[in-house]
Amino acid sequence: MAEIGWGSLHTCELFGRVQDKDTDFKPITYEGVGGAYPAPNYQHAAHCMIYCKDESILWDLYPRRAKVLMQPRFDGLLGFPGGLVEPGEDPVEAVNRELLEEAGITTEKHQVQASNHVISHYNPPKNLVLHFFAKEVSPEDYQAIEKGVVQAVHYGVETCGIVQVPVYTMGDGIRGLPAFLTNRFSGNARQQLLHALTSCNILSEEEVNKVLAASQTIYK
Repeated sequence: MAEIGWGSLHTCELFGRVQDKDTDFKPITYEGVGGAYPAPNYQHAAHCMIYCKDESILWDLYPRRAKVLMQPRFDGLLGFPGGLVEPGEDPVEAVNRELLEEAGITTEKHQVQASNHVISHYNPPKNLVLHFFAKEVSPEDYQAIEKGVVQAVHYGVETCGIVQVPVYTMGDGIRGLPAFLTNRFSGNARQQLLHALTSCNILSEEEVNKVLAASQTIYK
């Protein structure tokens, strides 16, 4: 297919490419948009994992552990609500704006705080700094947020619905989370997901390593 350009997306096309590898993103200390990576010399972005703990058992077999919200994006990749930090914003302000635009979240109690920060990464080739947050909500609020996604202003434009991450592994050791990880993710969203699952005490580090190893055997 001939290249037809990116229109109004040309300023952000570089970010979140399918060719990105987890090794391109180095963990760094969170310093907002200042410190060692000041704007405008560095481009910043902020994303958030909305989740709730869930102790239910699926099919009388598998502990659900949690419900985790991700979104299929306009580019066919999976990601978390979020986007680029605009001039004059800090990452917390940016991620709350994006949660409104992409997930329709307006309630004050669901607003992200600096204390919800999970990890930040720096991508040297792109001069890109990514800030990742995780916000725990109640099961009832999580369900309401899912339903509200389709009312968000960017639904059908930048986002194309919701995906609930299967945070379990089925009896064959493959289906469930290992199979889910074989999808294509935007930027380092896959890396962010796995880190948050441990930091939010949803899965242990040992469980995540086992899931990763299983996912890598699927297409061999």
